[in-house]
Amino acid sequence: MEYLSPEIVNRGVEHSGPYAGSPSFSVKVRRGLPDFLSSVNLKYVKLGYGYLINHGIYFVAAPILLAIFATQMWKLTRENSCLDFTYFLNFFAVLGFLCLMLHVYPDLTPRATYLVDFACYRPPSELKISKEDFIDLAKKSGKFNDAAIQFQEHVLKNSGLGNETYLPRIIFQPDHKVNLRDGREEAAMLMFGAVDNLLAATRIRPKDIKILIVNCGVLNPTPSLSAMIINHYKLSYKIQSFHLGGMGCAAGITAIDLAKDLLSAYPPSYALVVSIEAVTFTWYPGNELDMLLPNCFFRMGSAAILLSNHRTDRWRAKYELKQLVRTHKAMDDRCFKSIHQKEDSEGKRGLSVSKDVIEVGGHALKANITTLGPLVLPVSEQLHFFTSLLFKNKSKPYIPDYKRAFEHVCILATSKKVLDEIQKNLDLTDEYMEASRRTLERFGNTSSSSVWYELAYLEANKKIKMGDRIWQIALGSGFKCNSAVWKALRNVRQLDINPWNDVN
Repeated sequence: MEYLSPEIVNRGVEHSGPYAGSPSFSVKVRRGLPDFLSSVNLKYVKLGYGYLINHGIYFVAAPILLAIFATQMWKLTRENSCLDFTYFLNFFAVLGFLCLMLHVYPDLTPRATYLVDFACYRPPSELKISKEDFIDLAKKSGKFNDAAIQFQEHVLKNSGLGNETYLPRIIFQPDHKVNLRDGREEAAMLMFGAVDNLLAATRIRPKDIKILIVNCGVLNPTPSLSAMIINHYKLSYKIQSFHLGGMGCAAGITAIDLAKDLLSAYPPSYALVVSIEAVTFTWYPGNELDMLLPNCFFRMGSAAILLSNHRTDRWRAKYELKQLVRTHKAMDDRCFKSIHQKEDSEGKRGLSVSKDVIEVGGHALKANITTLGPLVLPVSEQLHFFTSLLFKNKSKPYIPDYKRAFEHVCILATSKKVLDEIQKNLDLTDEYMEASRRTLERFGNTSSSSVWYELAYLEANKKIKMGDRIWQIALGSGFKCNSAVWKALRNVRQLDINPWNDVN
């Protein structure tokens, strides 16, 4: 999760004009992301090459086995000029050993993780809300003072959100208090809506799902959200289920990583990942400005993703997971405290966003892409980078061109300010940013499901071609930055369940 990084300055009380007698304030935006060109932390470069070596050893093993076999055959041929019994015995011994290795090798190597399909939920039209309606309903709710209303109006104006995002109206009712029933009802609508769409698209039977992972930042009821899905769809009693809570907007990719590991432990299997955020349970009905930012950005949304490590599913899957890198900065106090849940002076609970959030998020992003680089960048870019380090001069170190590694980029749709900063630092074109900006405008920040709405946008506009590489970037409280890289296994066609259908 990422937001603007405002420094709120109280200017006293207005003495004239339409807001006479009301508190006055100004919002100063601090410097955005750290300059990615200023320095490079080599420990993250080393970490990336460590991942590369660990992942590559399995693919190096096969050529080595073939080389050993060829060498042994050549030696046998040289040492046995005539075809005697010993020659045939040795020949079949070597051949048998090779066949045994080829039989065992697939079970020793990690199975590929395939994304069979995914679905994003589009809430009903009656829940659409414009920025003007948002402010009007906030005023009528009687929960915010004039300063809080002005602040939210200012943030919405510069947020990058459009006028057709979705919010539950109950949060604006004057007598409404945050409660578990409303949170469960919203979660049920979001989860079941996305999963229903996914099951319809894949035609998979619920009982065939062996792994279930649900992530939601704030709503953590008992029974859990994963138990709600198991009960609703009557999933198998053998299912391995998990509920990830309190991990923010980066939890969706964390869930993919967990699913990948579990698929390796239970091959061959199907894994269902569901990413949501219940807005009714994150809504803050108070007046502390640092806690009002989530109100302005969070909107309803959910995604359901079906993963598989069945080798036969490669022929029907959309994507293959190529790399996944997670970076966690919670050991640093500023990062740890940048986004946290708390109660205000009146005991009202909400998410507090520090003025340092963009800066610490930028450092997490910088560390993450530095680790990811050796896994995805062309050799020419890596050589250029190391040459600039070996022959240091007064100029800044060369930062590789990540546009050469990916055809598409899906950055968590957080705020216009954050997307602008990331585009500038990574030197991305408007085309690379299109999916993120359009998702922010149309659906707002749907938390961990945001990157899936962006991928759905690319599919709806027929931009995904076979062999394309897609980079998903998610940031979240802690502070975390996660990257997932997918490779398209075919030209992806638009489906009827796409949330962008009939969207202008």
